[in-house]
Amino acid sequence: MTEPIRLSKRMSELGLSSRREADEWIAKGWVRVDGKVVSELGSKVLPHQKITVERQAAAEQSKRVTVLINKPVGYVSGQAEDGYKPAVTLIKPENRWADDPSSEQFHPTQLRSLVPAGRLDIDSVGLLVLTQDGRIAKQLIGENTDIEKEYLVRVQYTKPGKLPDADLRKLNHGLWMDGKPLLPAKVRWQNEDQLSFTLKEGRKRQIRRMCDMVGLKVIGLKRVRIGKVKLGELPPGQWRYLLPDEKF
Repeated sequence: MTEPIRLSKRMSELGLSSRREADEWIAKGWVRVDGKVVSELGSKVLPHQKITVERQAAAEQSKRVTVLINKPVGYVSGQAEDGYKPAVTLIKPENRWADDPSSEQFHPTQLRSLVPAGRLDIDSVGLLVLTQDGRIAKQLIGENTDIEKEYLVRVQYTKPGKLPDADLRKLNHGLWMDGKPLLPAKVRWQNEDQLSFTLKEGRKRQIRRMCDMVGLKVIGLKRVRIGKVKLGELPPGQWRYLLPDEKF
């Protein structure tokens, strides 16, 4: 017999919502199991049971916005720390990219629960995603995510000569960090002082630490792509909405 699991966890597994959203909807009576409303938090279901959500839930979810920002140096991704401002403070009408193709109107309620789906170090720049949609957050930073993130990294070799090919191969696969092997990456030269890194994981300061292991010093780091969504022409310090037909 298969074990019952929490309804909110099952809804998250099925991609219907995040767990937090699921709990909100259950409490509002917007979730049905095998056609019957379930409104008690902590309720459990069996994997074969059919879960449906009311139209109000889908409507509420569709109002949730996702914002792309070109984060400049000196802003932190999440909570304010050490006197540095969080990137969300840049989300205001005057910083919206003039060429944003979205017809979405800005409203201050969009800042509520707008959280970073992933992070960029304070001294890194480029594409940062802020979202109100739990499904997108789970897709980008959930345990089983395999979405690629691409970075352009300006480097300086700290030893005589140039980086040996064997060390470039190590950057692609073979390095360990915090006692665990890193997943295979795609690392290649873009020009004589810039590497392109494509990763499917994001350990803390991972690229800087990888470079350090082979004698490279990082001079600048810019994220240019997350999945199928590119930074493109978005200027530093400006933002735009994720379009309905854009998928990570």
